[in-house]
Amino acid sequence: MTQTAPNYDELLTPSGVPRHSALSECLAALSADVLAERQKLAEEELLEKGITFAVYGHDAGTEKIWPFDVVPRPIPAHEWQQIEAGLKQRIRALNLFLDDVYNEGRILRDAVIPEALIRTAKTYRPECRGFRPPGGVWTHVTGTDLVRHHDGTLYVLEDNLRCPSGVSYVLENREIMKRVLPEVFEGSVIAPIDDYPERLLEKLLSTAPADAEHPTAVVLTPGIYNSAYFEHSFLAQQMGIELVTGPDLFVDRDDTVWMKTTRGPRKVDVIYRRIDDDFLDPEVFRPDSMLGVPGLMRAFRAGRVTLANAPGTGVADDKAVYQYVPDIIRYYLSEEPILSNVPTYLCSDPQQCAYVLENLASLVVKPTNESGGYGILMGPVASQDERERCAESIRRDPRNYIAQPMLTLSTVPTVINGRLAPRHVDLRPFILFGEQTFVLPGGLTRVALREGSMIVNSSQGGGSKDTWVLQQN
Repeated sequence: MTQTAPNYDELLTPSGVPRHSALSECLAALSADVLAERQKLAEEELLEKGITFAVYGHDAGTEKIWPFDVVPRPIPAHEWQQIEAGLKQRIRALNLFLDDVYNEGRILRDAVIPEALIRTAKTYRPECRGFRPPGGVWTHVTGTDLVRHHDGTLYVLEDNLRCPSGVSYVLENREIMKRVLPEVFEGSVIAPIDDYPERLLEKLLSTAPADAEHPTAVVLTPGIYNSAYFEHSFLAQQMGIELVTGPDLFVDRDDTVWMKTTRGPRKVDVIYRRIDDDFLDPEVFRPDSMLGVPGLMRAFRAGRVTLANAPGTGVADDKAVYQYVPDIIRYYLSEEPILSNVPTYLCSDPQQCAYVLENLASLVVKPTNESGGYGILMGPVASQDERERCAESIRRDPRNYIAQPMLTLSTVPTVINGRLAPRHVDLRPFILFGEQTFVLPGGLTRVALREGSMIVNSSQGGGSKDTWVLQQN
């Protein structure tokens, strides 16, 4: 395993010295054939357990076995401490931001963020104005994407505050690793992650309405055809709570939410909703939605039910708002950001837009509200025709685009066709916010399985790795 400049290798220094000797020694002792065999065993177990995700519009069908690589990605303890502190700082500030923009609006009056930028965000929900959710918690669960540039600097690439997915694969990846490659754990002390479902349930119940003596929580899913349905069912099972769809719930005249059961209606106090705002309540959002619950927003605004995450949180992960997160941290916390943002150009600003249009060949252009890696232009590798089409889209709707310099993501050795080869990775830690904030040690390392690709999303051909937070450096 050698490092190819200018990538930052997560296992080796530029001079080839292992960053984690025990893991590197173990991998070196395993032949390529053994690693390939263990990789095959992992894939067979994924198939047997039905660990899948959906890819909409894929020619070969929608349901795919979760791509997993058996070479783990280690993070030293001292580095994780900084990541954890930075994530806690970031989500605390973003929660205050959400509470402010839907209520007093101080940050807008003080012109820290242009009010027009917020009001024109597709994910801004006027229906949430003048409201505070139970416990003041808007962002119960967050998945924040981190990348490491070739110089070793960690950057926050984006925040996911609506319905972030992937944590079920974090837990399953660890279990599969223990079974198919147990020897790599020898000589390493790794932070445990198996208590996440318990912590998630505890966090959800802690934000139940104050009058709920013995609160009941459910997971609300769009159904079996959703790309993350495996995760919805997995988390409900692990937490020991019901997995429901919209028709399983109803709201009565007193704005109370009930779940239909064979023993009659049962009151629901907390809904971990995995449905986008638009489909949540046909009385308020899309009237044609068959996935949501009529009257759910009435119950929410009446304080009769907690929705996690709260509707309207998407305005804080708008990619145009992302540029202002360092200012948001300074404004609410009077602190300097611990984690850095990627330099970002807003196409809604005429001067910045002109720069972007003149430099498309060296920039990455992203729609402000797309996810899954869709709609991104990787300028340095795009064709002239692709860049011209992107430029036309920007001119047509500049508010909908941002641009950033193209970072070279770090790499981790990955089993490709029976041999180890470097592949680019990112990292999505998961944060549970409330009176006490918890960051799951490690998170989801996503890996671009195609050679040279920087797109790690599973919908775009990416996979994942087990992520180790080492408790001893």
